[in-house]
Amino acid sequence: MSSQTRTGTRRGRALKVSAVAVLATISLTACSEQSKVGFLPTERGTTDNADQVMDLWIGSWIAALGVGLLVWGLMLWCMVAYRRRKNETGYPRQLAYNAPLEIFYTIVPIAMIVSLFFFSFRAQTAITERFDNPDTKIQVYGKQWAWDFNYLDEDVHYQGVQAHLTGETGVEKTLPTLYLPADSKVELEISSRDVIHSFWVPAFLEKIDMVPGRTNYMSFTTGREGTFAGKCAELCGEYHSEMLFNVSVVSKDEYNAQMKKLRDEGNTGIIGDEYNRNPNLNATSNN
Repeated sequence: MSSQTRTGTRRGRALKVSAVAVLATISLTACSEQSKVGFLPTERGTTDNADQVMDLWIGSWIAALGVGLLVWGLMLWCMVAYRRRKNETGYPRQLAYNAPLEIFYTIVPIAMIVSLFFFSFRAQTAITERFDNPDTKIQVYGKQWAWDFNYLDEDVHYQGVQAHLTGETGVEKTLPTLYLPADSKVELEISSRDVIHSFWVPAFLEKIDMVPGRTNYMSFTTGREGTFAGKCAELCGEYHSEMLFNVSVVSKDEYNAQMKKLRDEGNTGIIGDEYNRNPNLNATSNN
């Protein structure tokens, strides 16, 4: 057997082993529960918006992995096929240009960017679109360093107080809690009473700024029941780390029971902008 035949056999064996290793790694990764959600901090069915974000995220990574495998494969092929052979000297024949290849390298990246933009724009448009007739409308105020919730359809409210993290178990249950009915079209009106905050529920895969003097909206359809941690995601002062809250997605009956509880506690009516603090008031007065 010639040396070239042995080299070719060895090369083919190495490529087969590499291919099997790559396929095995991909297959094992695909079996994990975390990989099915793109290693994101949520589950399918949490909200419809979360599912759309998850699909866009996973699809983008699959496309990126495909491109990566293609590029790595071409690099490996070039290194093997065009390596310097034994007894060869000097450089191989150099090509100044290759018009078809350069056109291909121009068109393909543009097509990829346009495709990614299309899918991103489609998902963003669907996520930011407001409902014409939401089932549940709630006004959310961020304040240093707690939360107020106005349940507009029920004409009741909840005024939160700042959390105090002591490191002891059970503190999470004392946090302000936003109740949402399951399988319901929800619209949140997001505002701030003082400085810029940010409303973020990691499991919802959605975050929105809370700007003084401006109302932003978050529209989504709730899915499975559960309690999800929320927090302010904008550095808003000394106790920013304690500006936490919970979101409890509950059955319709439990939601109605919570509304009745707020009503029985005397939390009727809506607490609006009259509790806002203008951070620029003193500066304006001095001028």
